[in-house]
Amino acid sequence: GQSIGIVGESGSGKTSLALAISRLIASEGEIVLLGTDLNQCNEKQLRPLRAEFQMVFQDPFSSLNPRLNVEQTIGEGLALKAYTQAEISQRIDAALQQVELPLSFRLRYPHELSGGQRQRVALARALILQPKLLILDEPTSALDRTTQRAIVQLLRGLQQQHRISYLFISHDLQVVKALCQKVLVLRHAQVMEFQSTEQLFLNPQTEYTQQLIAASQYR
Repeated sequence: GQSIGIVGESGSGKTSLALAISRLIASEGEIVLLGTDLNQCNEKQLRPLRAEFQMVFQDPFSSLNPRLNVEQTIGEGLALKAYTQAEISQRIDAALQQVELPLSFRLRYPHELSGGQRQRVALARALILQPKLLILDEPTSALDRTTQRAIVQLLRGLQQQHRISYLFISHDLQVVKALCQKVLVLRHAQVMEFQSTEQLFLNPQTEYTQQLIAASQYR
């Protein structure tokens, strides 16, 4: 039920870390989710665990299949579940309501949606599987400030309601400050510091973090 922000400049290793945690690239060390080290699992063992952690990418336009409408996109992850068509339809409706999109959007295609609406569809696609962890890779960076605030507010509400944990990757410390309880600062794939968000802004431990905070205040 908490959020960890992962921040750093481009090339610091933020996305690589997200891909490693979600087992989309190979890595060393331990990645423990709900008591299971994911790095010790083969694909067959990993398959039932994948519903517990879902990833939402930076660019919702490229991460959504343009040939699938909203209904098909959101329901895609339920294809391997033993649900009836009526149950799938109910879950799609519930997911749309969770991300505050009208049910009339079910038959729309990605090109008919705004950037913020597409990101809400991407969120609904992840949430329909009821994950314990959402890995959000720069989910607001392609959006304008007003839409960013709306998405952060939505994420806050979803977290409070469903007790989901977030790994929130961003280069924007102001967005991280608004959402995350703790912050991990990366530079050149090294952890520079890891502390509570409040302490990070009050008392940054490294010059690098001080520079990131100063830069974020002028965005």
